[in-house]
Amino acid sequence: MIRDTEIIRRIRQGDKAEFESLFRSSYVSLVRYAKSIIKDHDSAEEIVQDLFFRLWQNRGKINIESSLNGYLFRAVHNKCLHYINHLKIVGQHAQETAAGQTSKSEDPVDIIRYKELQEKINLILERLPDRCSLIFCMSRFDGLKYNEIAEKLSVSVKTVEANMGRALKEFRKALIEK
Repeated sequence: MIRDTEIIRRIRQGDKAEFESLFRSSYVSLVRYAKSIIKDHDSAEEIVQDLFFRLWQNRGKINIESSLNGYLFRAVHNKCLHYINHLKIVGQHAQETAAGQTSKSEDPVDIIRYKELQEKINLILERLPDRCSLIFCMSRFDGLKYNEIAEKLSVSVKTVEANMGRALKEFRKALIEK
């Protein structure tokens, strides 16, 4: 734990060598873990690379209370769940779009508005923290109840409620802005 604290402190101060050392020592095992969840090597690598990119980008703000290794694996786990939910949304959208194309009665203006709304929803979901976005998707797109989400993510129902409140607040704010 003392070593982890020292690594975090050095990275927070911009020590590139320490960051690269962490990257090199963790990368393969994190990619292997991500691949075991999402079953796609290229996407697993992207997830891990994005994690390290964001870690470096936000290095001044990082506050890791647990072990560094535990933090990295939990972050990869959450990003994988977010990725899986994103794929579900994309698949649902593709099915809805395909079904919509068979119906010629739709107004082109409605189709454009629908696509714009979908883009705005995706942008809002990307801006939200990973867990918040994941909880929102599980609730609104998968139709899960708060207690089911809490059980699946091993968090309290209050945590789910707080994250949903935050997500809904962001959606209201973004959808009011035009």
